[in-house]
Amino acid sequence: MCWQVGYLFDHPGTVFFSVFMSFWAVTFLEYWKRKMATLAHHWDCMDFQEEEERPRPEFAAMAPSIEYNPVTGVKEPYFPERARLSRMLTGSMVIIIMLCVVMIFLVSVIMYRGIVSVMMYRTGSFVLRNIANISSSMVNLALILLMGQVYTALALQLTKWEMHRTQTQYEDAFTFKVFVFQFVNFYSSPFYVAFFKGRFVGYPGHYGTLLGMRNEECGPGGCLIELAEQLFIIMVGKQLISNVQEFVIPYVKAWQQKRALNKVRGTQNSQEPRRWEEDYQLVECEGLFEEYLEIVLQFGFITIFVAAFPLAPLFALLNNWAEVRLDAHKFVCEYRRPVAERAQNIGVWFNILEALSHLSVIVNAFLIAFTSDFLPRLLYQYKFDNDLNGYVNFTLAYAPPSYTSHPMCRYKAFRDNNGNYTLIYWELLAVRLGFIIAFEHVVFIVLRAIDWMVPDVPESLGLKVKRERYLAKQALADNQEALLVSHRGTLTHTHCKPPLAPPPPLSCCIIDLPKKQCKVICLL
Repeated sequence: MCWQVGYLFDHPGTVFFSVFMSFWAVTFLEYWKRKMATLAHHWDCMDFQEEEERPRPEFAAMAPSIEYNPVTGVKEPYFPERARLSRMLTGSMVIIIMLCVVMIFLVSVIMYRGIVSVMMYRTGSFVLRNIANISSSMVNLALILLMGQVYTALALQLTKWEMHRTQTQYEDAFTFKVFVFQFVNFYSSPFYVAFFKGRFVGYPGHYGTLLGMRNEECGPGGCLIELAEQLFIIMVGKQLISNVQEFVIPYVKAWQQKRALNKVRGTQNSQEPRRWEEDYQLVECEGLFEEYLEIVLQFGFITIFVAAFPLAPLFALLNNWAEVRLDAHKFVCEYRRPVAERAQNIGVWFNILEALSHLSVIVNAFLIAFTSDFLPRLLYQYKFDNDLNGYVNFTLAYAPPSYTSHPMCRYKAFRDNNGNYTLIYWELLAVRLGFIIAFEHVVFIVLRAIDWMVPDVPESLGLKVKRERYLAKQALADNQEALLVSHRGTLTHTHCKPPLAPPPPLSCCIIDLPKKQCKVICLL
């Protein structure tokens, strides 16, 4: 039964689907670059640079001194760079300590799973034995959500303490801290099941142990089916809890705010509230950080572990259908209108997405090579039997005679009767390493070709930008010529030499662009 369930996720089509998802991830990012360029041009933010940003109000209030800005030449609040670097280093130590706490929780979940597995194994029921994996995944999800809330608050305080000058620097530092923690928080358990569980078991008579307990083994169906179960619980459970929170929390905050305002207004409740008072009763918008973080984590689930859980893109699509309606209702009906800020792109989030897309190629290659049974089956078909007759017997080894006198005591491994690795093990290891190298090189070469073929800026947008620059230069030349002619005419009709000429007035010219667009250029 477990072999049949495992084959739903572990078959030759998984390899092609993993390659397809790697291509999709990079193609998605390439076309997102084009979309970003189009939106930046539409909102006139293509030339927006960080140097134009003013210091954050919090930074200005807490900065110890005032210095000249070398770019603008204006005095502004200043914080020494060396002091900031020392604070960032101290914050990095705190982050490492928190990541170690996550590892401690992971070991605790592993020990819990081992204890429950021993208790359920005595029942002899396959369904009850699965309770250990399911319940441990739920415990892990609860710890993930709890630690996520704690660490987000800690990262916020650390980022404020680091004294970043601009809002962009502040948000990038905060985003990087939270994502590093959430990456380890969400993906440490799947990485353990995929690449460590069942690897250090040993063999009968020489079993490996962790804190006095025998190391975990994969089930009869292999670790891939357990990884799929864990990914399903963590990913879908996170999506359901997030959607419930987005539906309930705004209502609770709005109710609390209305209650507080009613206490302040007192006897004025009988009067009908004005429109601006009703708007003030709405919940203050806290930004889009949580929305970005949720989507980026979802992007990681559907790309990094797609070889183990091919249904992840389907669940992501279903979640996003509900998410877009919940977010629309939340931002339109429950939150105040957010304050618009200029930005050239989505900042460090795009770098994170690029890193995840490249990491997904490596992780999927290792998943197919070491966690899946795809390569062992392929090797058996090539060397022994194309119809896989006797394949299960091929994957089992006999226990050493010193361990048991029973001749049919067998376990899943490629070892001889003394527990040493057989020649088949080394052949299979060579095949796995060769597959990883071939998979990564082929996929990365194609990805680089896609990156080269798809320009970051659409051709139509590039032509539009070039025409705007040409018209701007032409307008500048025409304006300077007109000013020069008028200045000469003034000198010609004057019999005496005038005093110092006043500065020319501010002149503006409107440049007509295609599709009823225009740009105003003002010159001195």
